[in-house]
Amino acid sequence: MATLNTLIAVCLVYVAMLFAVAFMAERAALRGQGNWLRSPWIYTLSLSIYCTAWTFYGAVGYAARSGLEYLTIYMGPTLVMVGWWWALRKMVRIGRTQRITSVADLISSRYGKSGVLAVCVTLLAVAGITPYISLQLQSVTLSFSSFAVSDAEGAALFATYDTALWVAVGLALFTILFGTRNLDANERHHGVVMAIAVEAVVKLFALIAVGVFVVWGLAGGIAPMMERIDASEIGQWQVHGGRWVGLTLLSAAAFLTLPRMFQVLVVENEDERHLCTAAWAFPTYLMLMSLFVVPIAVMGLELMPPGSNPDQFVLTVPLSQGRDGLAMLSFLGGFSSATSMVIVAAIALATMVSNHIVMPIFLRLTQGGASGPSDVRHVVILARRLSIGVVLGLGYLYYKVSGGGTALAAIGLVSFAGLAQLLPAMMGGIFWRGATRNGALAGLLVGFAIWAWCLLLPQFGGGALSATLMEQGPWGLGWLRPEALFGIEGVDPLLHAAMWSLSLNTVVFVAVSLISFPSPLERLQGAQFVNIFEHSSNPQSWSGGIAQSEDLMIMAQRILGPAEAQTFFQTEAARQGLVGYLPEPTPDFLARLERELSGAVGGATAHAMVAQIMGAATVSVEDLLAVADETAQMMEYSSQLEAKSSELTRTARQLRAANEKLTQLSVQKDAFLSQISHELRTPMTSIRAFSEILRDAEGLQPKDLTRYASIIHAEAIRLTRLLDDLLDLSVLENGQVNLNIRDGMLSDVISHSIAATGADMHALRVRRVGPASEVMLSTDLDRLAQVFINLIANAQKYCDAERPELTIEVNRRGGRIIIDFIDNGSGIPPESQSMVFEKFYRVADRQAGGAGLGLAICREIMSRLGGTLGYLPGQGGGAFRVSLPAGQRMAAR
Repeated sequence: MATLNTLIAVCLVYVAMLFAVAFMAERAALRGQGNWLRSPWIYTLSLSIYCTAWTFYGAVGYAARSGLEYLTIYMGPTLVMVGWWWALRKMVRIGRTQRITSVADLISSRYGKSGVLAVCVTLLAVAGITPYISLQLQSVTLSFSSFAVSDAEGAALFATYDTALWVAVGLALFTILFGTRNLDANERHHGVVMAIAVEAVVKLFALIAVGVFVVWGLAGGIAPMMERIDASEIGQWQVHGGRWVGLTLLSAAAFLTLPRMFQVLVVENEDERHLCTAAWAFPTYLMLMSLFVVPIAVMGLELMPPGSNPDQFVLTVPLSQGRDGLAMLSFLGGFSSATSMVIVAAIALATMVSNHIVMPIFLRLTQGGASGPSDVRHVVILARRLSIGVVLGLGYLYYKVSGGGTALAAIGLVSFAGLAQLLPAMMGGIFWRGATRNGALAGLLVGFAIWAWCLLLPQFGGGALSATLMEQGPWGLGWLRPEALFGIEGVDPLLHAAMWSLSLNTVVFVAVSLISFPSPLERLQGAQFVNIFEHSSNPQSWSGGIAQSEDLMIMAQRILGPAEAQTFFQTEAARQGLVGYLPEPTPDFLARLERELSGAVGGATAHAMVAQIMGAATVSVEDLLAVADETAQMMEYSSQLEAKSSELTRTARQLRAANEKLTQLSVQKDAFLSQISHELRTPMTSIRAFSEILRDAEGLQPKDLTRYASIIHAEAIRLTRLLDDLLDLSVLENGQVNLNIRDGMLSDVISHSIAATGADMHALRVRRVGPASEVMLSTDLDRLAQVFINLIANAQKYCDAERPELTIEVNRRGGRIIIDFIDNGSGIPPESQSMVFEKFYRVADRQAGGAGLGLAICREIMSRLGGTLGYLPGQGGGAFRVSLPAGQRMAAR
C-alpha cells in the first residue's frame, strides 16, 4: 500500500500548493501588486481548462478506439481562435461594456434582459455540464484505481471509500474558498485563474514527459515510433468525412458555449488585446497537448493486456514499466486537468444559479422589494456557495447513476452536444438584430428537448428509457425512436442527435424571430450588441425624479455594501456638480448604476431592480436612433434637440431647486431675525427689570438679593451663548479662527462628548461600533468635541423613535477616518436634507427651539479641521457623517 499512500500524500501536497498559489495571487491583487496577474500569458494559460481529463486521458483512449479522429477535439477551438478572433473580441467587448457575468447573462441581456430566458439558459447549462463534471470525477477515480490494482491492501482500501465523493467534496471546498470571496462576479478571480495557469503548465509538462518516455524510452526514437504507428490499427484508420466535420464543428461550438470557457474567455479577460496573444499561443498549446497522443496510444495497445482501458494508457504504461515517478507526474497532470475544469465550471454555474434563479425568487418574496431592508449580499454569497455544492453533487449523482463505465470521450461529447444548443441564440443575438426573445426561447427548448431525448437519456440505459421504448418508440411510433428520429437510421448516435437538435433549434429560432416583434428594449439591446463598437454606451431613459435617488441608494447598499454604494453615489453626485450623496437620476447615472449592480446579481436582475424603483422605462430618441440606423441621418437633429431638451429640463429643475432654497433661506432669515430679536429682547428685559429692582428697592432680604442676582446672571449667560454662536460662526466663515492642535485618541473625544451631553443618563441609548475608534488624532480636539456634542444633542432632541437609539460607527477607509452618527428615528425629510447646514434653517416640523446655527457652525469647524460633515441618506433614520484625515497634523487657516 506504499504506492497508494505515496499517491495520496503527493496529491495532498499538490492541493496545498494550489491553495498557496491562489492565496498569494489574491493577496497580491488586493494590494495592487498583481500586474503580473494581468499578463496575456496568464490569460492564455487559463484557457487551458478546455483541456480537461477528457483531453488528457480521453484523447489517448479516443485515438486507440477511433484513430486520428481525436484531432477534432483540438481542431474546433483552433479554428475559433484563429478564424473567429474578431467574434471573440466582440464577445469580450460586449462582456466588459454590459458587465456580463455568465453565458446566461449574455443571452438574457441581449434579449431585453429577460429573466425567463436567463432561468432557462441556467437550467439547460446545469443539465448540459453535469455529464462533464461526472467525467472528471470518473477520470480521477480511474486514476486511483490504476495505482490500487498493484497493491492488494490498497485495492481493499480503495473499494472501501468512495473516491469520487471525497474528490467532489474537496473540489467544492476549494471552489467555495477562492471562487466566492468577491460578491461582484464581474471582478476577476485572480487566485483561481493563477491556480489554473499553474495547472496548465503541470498537465502539459506531464503529458509531454510521458510522450518523451514512450517515444525515446520505449520505441527507441522517432523513426522506430513511426514504423510502429504505421503497423498499428491506428495507422490503417480511414477518415470518415461527415463525422470528422461534424465533430470539429461540435467542438468549436462547445468552445464558445461551455460556461467555464465563457468564464475565462470573457469574464476573466482583463484586456481584449490579450486575445491577440491567445489567438496563436493557445492553438500552440493545443498542438503540444496532442503531439504525443498517438504514440502513447500505439504503445499502450502494444504493451498493455487485451481489454485494458485505453483511457488510462497515459498512467498505466509508465506503471507497467516500473516508472512510478513518471506515473505520479502523469496522475498529477490528469488531476490538474479534472480539478481546473470542475472549479471554473462550478463558479460559472453557481453565478448563474444565484443571479438568475435564487435572487429573483428572493426579491419577489422579500417584503419591500428592491428597496426593502434585507441584506442581499449575504444571500447572494450563500446562494453561490450552496449552488457550488449542488452542482458538484449533481455531477457525482450522474456518475453514480450512469455507472461510470462509459468512455471518457463519449461522456464529453454528450456534454458538448448539449451546451452547443446555446450557439444559435448566442451568435444570432450578436450578429442579427432581428433575433427576438421568443425565437431564442423556442429554439433553446426544442434543441435541448431533442438532445435530452436522443442522447442524454439513452446514456442511463434501462434506468431512464426501457428497451421497448428504445426499439419501438413512444406509443409505438418508430419514427420517434431516440436513435432513429424522423425515420433516419444508420447514423452515428452522436451526429444524429447533434444534427437534429442544432438544425431544429436554428430553424425554430429563425422562424419564431421572423414572425414575432421585439420589444423596444430588445431592439435597443440588439442594436448595442450587434453594433457594439459603435453603440456601446447608449443609455436607456427612465421616467423618474430626484425622489427616487434615496431609494436607489438603499437598494445599492443592500447589494454592493454601504461603503461601496456610498462611494459610488457620492462620486456620481460630484460628477454632476452636486454636493452630498444623491445624484440626479439621469440616464447616464442609471446606466452606470445598473452596470455596477449587474456585476453582483446579473444584468437581468439588476435591470428589474432599477425598473422596480424608477417605474416603467421609456425609449428615448437616442435609443430609437441606435435601433433604426436606416433613419439615422433624418433623426440626428431630433436626437440633438431631445438631448438638449433633457439637459435644459434638468437645469431648470436645478434652478427651481436653487430658487426654492433661496426662498426658504429668505423665509428662515426673516423668521430668524424675528426670533433673534425676541431672543435678545427677553434676557435683556429680564436683566433690565431685575437690575432696576436691585437699584431702586430698599430693604431687600438677602435671599431676594441672591435670587434676583441669579436671574440676572442666568439671563446674561443665555444672552452671551447666543452672541457667542453668532460670533463663532462669523469668525469661522472669515477664516480667523485659531486652532489648538494637539494629539489625542478619537475614542476619548467620543466618550467626552457623550458624557458632556448626558446622553447615557437620558432616554437616548448610545451604541458605539467599530474598532477604528482607537486611533490617534492630531487636530483641535475641543472643536471636534464641539461637533460631536452638537450631533449627539440633536439626536437627543429630535429622535422620535419609541426607544431612541444613536449608533456611533467608526471606520477607516483609505487615508480617512469616517464617523457616522445614525439614530433610529424618522430622519430628515428629503426636501430638507440639503438645507439643514444652512444658517438660520430649522426643520419646520421640529419645535425643539434653537436659532438654527448649530449644524452650520459644525460644518465650518470640520472644514477648518480638514474634514467634512454631511447628511447620509438611506440609513432609515437621521444620519450624519464626519470625515477626518487620519494621521495628519492640521494647521490653522
